[in-house]
Amino acid sequence: MTAEQVARSAREASNMLQTVGSAQKSAVLRRIKQVLSERRDAIIAANRADKEAAQKEVEAGRLSASLFKRLDIEGTDGEKFATLLQGVDDVDRIADPVGQVTLARKLDDGLDLFRVVCPVGVCLVIFEARPEVVVNIACLAIKSGNAAILKGGKEAQRTNRELADAIQHAIRTAGTDFPENSVQMVQTRDEISELLDLDRYVDIVIPRGSNSLVRHIQNSTRIPVLGHADGICSTFLDASADVTKAVHTVVDAKTHYPAACNATETLLVHESVASSVFVPVAQALLSAGVRIHADERARAALDAAGVTDPLVTAATDADFGHEYTDLDIAVRVVDSLDAAIDHINAHGSKHTDAIITESRDNALWFMRRVDAAGVYWNASTRFADGFRYGFGAEIGVSTNKTHARGPAGLEGLTIYKYYLFGRGQAAGDFGVGAGKHAFLHKDIKLDDDVRSQFAL
Repeated sequence: MTAEQVARSAREASNMLQTVGSAQKSAVLRRIKQVLSERRDAIIAANRADKEAAQKEVEAGRLSASLFKRLDIEGTDGEKFATLLQGVDDVDRIADPVGQVTLARKLDDGLDLFRVVCPVGVCLVIFEARPEVVVNIACLAIKSGNAAILKGGKEAQRTNRELADAIQHAIRTAGTDFPENSVQMVQTRDEISELLDLDRYVDIVIPRGSNSLVRHIQNSTRIPVLGHADGICSTFLDASADVTKAVHTVVDAKTHYPAACNATETLLVHESVASSVFVPVAQALLSAGVRIHADERARAALDAAGVTDPLVTAATDADFGHEYTDLDIAVRVVDSLDAAIDHINAHGSKHTDAIITESRDNALWFMRRVDAAGVYWNASTRFADGFRYGFGAEIGVSTNKTHARGPAGLEGLTIYKYYLFGRGQAAGDFGVGAGKHAFLHKDIKLDDDVRSQFAL
């Protein structure tokens, strides 16, 4: 099919999905898990072939090491594949958001207004590496009643193809009346270029990948884009930071998965703890192989403590506001809490930022003033993830200030519509003057009887 035919068939599937019930969705999700399990060996073999080819690209300097790390779908002893299957179950267990009533209001006797959750429609998802995105997005789209068009990176093309084939087979053989074209995959950049122009069919674009990919998508379409271009997360060691908490959270935030968008890239240190709390944090980072790009005051604190290591280098202005996606961290000593906040708001990417402090007042001040989708107190920035939030899986992390912000799960794929039930009323019946009457604007109790009207 051409790109336009793919988009048109996705729109047709989306229209049909508006009335698909929760039981049908659940049956399809269970079948997806079953088929993925049955085809595990073929999927793992494809993934190994992708990784082997990608390793050669890394060695040739044509593929970044951080992108290579995101290719693996197997994991040690198969734990990543097991997690992938668990994610399907997790999505299945989440309550179906479609049909939920979020507002009920009596405008007048016999004139009732309801705001009801509904699918976005057709979602175009473009991603690099991370082949598990195929399964995550497909399952979330199915659960939320959306049609999905997927485009993965060429570095994972074998794995993506195996996963997409498994999902499409599951949809066809689930024993339900589920639209076959609800999940489709395209292969080429030309198809993406054409799809980005088809705003009459595609409702939202979700790019997941590098800064350059996301910015290219944002600049190439009229379709709303949900996502983030950068993951420049910061952690601030406040004046009352507990050293044990600081070491544990900062090391995790930097080293747990350095290539992730929620890894801490900048460490800000209150001047009063530069010679105390910061030193053991730096030593722990160095022990983990992290390269520290330190400003003058941070280097002076390490020198005074006798910490000398070739992994410590002088920071430049470019280090602050840079997404390393590797075992690197930029460190700056600041004069105050407000100075840390100002730095984050100037150099961060509005993703996730954390404060390590024993002061509740300082924590709340930080969390209110930092302009980010996630603000944490005494916790690693790595918690910014849909799975960890209990969303089952995520479609991505959004720094937009629209209907979805932060790790976006099912709610990122839903919007709402207004249902108005009347008895032949006209807008001209209301107002001031002879024969006119006022609106009641009385809230209706959201009980089971109301909710059952819209349940599928």
